[in-house]
Amino acid sequence: MNLKSKIALAALALTAGSAAFAQVAYNVGVVSEYRYRGLSQTNGDPAVQGGADYAHASGFYLGAWGSNISWIKDSGAKDSSFELDLYGGYKGTAGPIAYDVGYLRYEYVGNKLGDVSGFKNASTDEAYVAGTYGPFTLKYSYAFSNLFGTPDSKGSTYTDLSATFDLGKGFALVPHVGLQDFKSNNGTNNDNYDYTDYALTLTKDFGGGYTGSLSYVSVDQKTAGTWARNLSKDQAIVGVKYSF
Repeated sequence: MNLKSKIALAALALTAGSAAFAQVAYNVGVVSEYRYRGLSQTNGDPAVQGGADYAHASGFYLGAWGSNISWIKDSGAKDSSFELDLYGGYKGTAGPIAYDVGYLRYEYVGNKLGDVSGFKNASTDEAYVAGTYGPFTLKYSYAFSNLFGTPDSKGSTYTDLSATFDLGKGFALVPHVGLQDFKSNNGTNNDNYDYTDYALTLTKDFGGGYTGSLSYVSVDQKTAGTWARNLSKDQAIVGVKYSF
């Protein structure tokens, strides 16, 4: 049984006989460029994105999200232009702390990145834990597989610190800093891929489910080569999302 089938069965088990205690939300949007952890996933081109989230009153949740990408093809692989994220976890509170623990599968559908010299299969499995106190959220992710096609990188981590400040009239300001730490296994040296990314995002809730965003992204990555630096150059990004 594949991962998608397992998630579907889990969703059915949670929803059976408890529809009144569950909520499903959907979203669709477009961005001028898809950036993830500071790095471009579409090499400067726009992306169309969308997802669905199932939340149970108990705190358990499941979700799926997708986007077009180009970075795998840009790396020399023959195909794969779609990212499908499948995730599930549990959200709760402990005193003033809201926490979130879960597992995320980045599935790069049909990717052949492992056929390219110097790469492995791009699909990645991560577990994460996050805590929110007031406007601040700290999140830690741990890779149980090679990280996004980097050989011998199992155990890589990403630490994300962000905050959300309500500015009134539907505006919010979201600063972010993240540290990507690549693990080196079996004699490899992946330290050159480590980097820190920064972002400052202004969002506007227009009502009716529509949200706009304007972000400025910067990455401190000096030693991973010209191609990686091109994907991490400073960039302003605009986007709009509809949630229903």
